[in-house]
Amino acid sequence: GQLRYLHIKKNTAAVKCGDCGTSLPGIPTLRPVDYARISKPQKTVSRAYGGSRCATCVRGRILRAFLIEEQKIVKKVLKQQQEDQAKAAKKETKPAKKANKSKK
Repeated sequence: GQLRYLHIKKNTAAVKCGDCGTSLPGIPTLRPVDYARISKPQKTVSRAYGGSRCATCVRGRILRAFLIEEQKIVKKVLKQQQEDQAKAAKKETKPAKKANKSKK
């Protein structure tokens, strides 16, 4: 027969989560050129950070952001309480001014 050559494509690697490195479920394993040929809904998952981060990491990010905001609120409330206590303590310790009687 005739001499022919066979072009063997490179193996594809699954899309990985940017935080933990696990492969993302729901996203096909293709070469980069093939990703350009498929539609957007096939490349992503309908979630925040879909197609970039796994669900566990997204859940952790949301929880972390919520707890940071809660911590800011708690700090603010504690600071306000300390200021109120300081004002109350200042009022109690402050003696009443005596009326000066002028000498004649």
